[in-house]
Amino acid sequence: MTELLQDAAARAQVYFSGLDDRAVAPTTEALAALSGFAGPWPETGLDPADVLAKLDRLGGPGTMASAGPRYFGFVTGGSLPVALAANWLASAWNQNAFSSTSSPLGAALETACLGWLREIFGLPATAGGAFVTGATMANFTGLAAARHAVLAKVGWDVERDGLFGAPPITVLAGGEGHAALLKAVRMLGLGEGRVKALAVDGQGAIRPDALPPIAGPTILCLQAGNVNSGAFDPAQALIARAQEQGAWVHVDGAFGIWAKAAPGRAHLALGYELADSLAVDGHKWLNVPYDSGIALIREPNALRAAMSVSAAYLPDQDVREPYDYTPECSRRLRAADIWAALASLGREGLAELIETCCRHGSMMATGLRAAGFEVLNQVDLNQVLVSFGADEHTLRVIAALQADGTAWCGGTHWRDRAAMRISFSSWATRDEDVEKTLAAIIRIARANNAG
Repeated sequence: MTELLQDAAARAQVYFSGLDDRAVAPTTEALAALSGFAGPWPETGLDPADVLAKLDRLGGPGTMASAGPRYFGFVTGGSLPVALAANWLASAWNQNAFSSTSSPLGAALETACLGWLREIFGLPATAGGAFVTGATMANFTGLAAARHAVLAKVGWDVERDGLFGAPPITVLAGGEGHAALLKAVRMLGLGEGRVKALAVDGQGAIRPDALPPIAGPTILCLQAGNVNSGAFDPAQALIARAQEQGAWVHVDGAFGIWAKAAPGRAHLALGYELADSLAVDGHKWLNVPYDSGIALIREPNALRAAMSVSAAYLPDQDVREPYDYTPECSRRLRAADIWAALASLGREGLAELIETCCRHGSMMATGLRAAGFEVLNQVDLNQVLVSFGADEHTLRVIAALQADGTAWCGGTHWRDRAAMRISFSSWATRDEDVEKTLAAIIRIARANNAG
């Protein structure tokens, strides 16, 4: 065991030390080599050291270097060293964070993290929460609590009686809402086709005057950080008005809501602390290893009603039992990574992490504009959208940059135009990485334009 774990640690260190110099995307040869994992299942098991060596030899080169400093795709964070180390330790502990009995440590860490997270996002000390796989399940969890609450108001027990014959629920969301939110709506049986899309402005944020009159069970879904532009729905204009009319307000804050942790950006998320539920990722701006998501609920009883379980073998204790708040029962100890990241960063470190990513976004936007390219969004956060002219030209530049290997940026469609999306969300990115990426984009765009 000791030799195997030391071997794994040594291989991981070699991998990390090479991230700065390797191409961000795997080479054609590395991708072809992945076929080496397939084949007949061995009759006799292989030596564990040989298994690890093969996994490293074939797998390492076939990875996307998203842990490195020049991966700017999908708003993907890196892994803070302390969060990665905590993740390894938690894996060694192999805790089932199901309950305070199966893992007293898991329950204690979740309670500690919830206290810090409530403070970061401005939620009351009584707010509840759950640690899940990512924003999709965090949205699912928050919306499940919302579904319970809005139906309970009209006398319907959805956990007991389901949705058959239930009063219809109106779901309101901006026309630029993220697909993860709509997936959660589908999984909850609320029907994606029944979602009413609200008008948005040029940055993809719901217009303050777009909220219709509300009657009956209603959930208003806001977005803190548009996945393309970084824009925030106007919480101050919408949340109180919706709640006064009886609606539950849910926030998809996957990455943008972390702006609350940075004094210079907190104004962007002003008012979101009044929401009824909040979905947020840990593996984006908090930079903990995949997978990590958090659902925070202002009224914990609504979450407990939607998620609690009962069984004869479960103790009846006056403590917060994790299984009463999460979709999963058996699950890994995600709170260890989150606690380690928050403890090591502290208030100042987390603010600096957020501000640095936003400053890198501004650097990139300024450089692209100076080079004559069109930045399509208002860069207030960490997202940069750029067009290189006609759609086909923009798509060629994106593909050429990905093949070049200096950096990796993805493509998107924004306001009926193709765009390169550059997301700054990793602790590992330095100023020189931004400059190196900017130079590569300009070189490639000009070369493609000349061609």
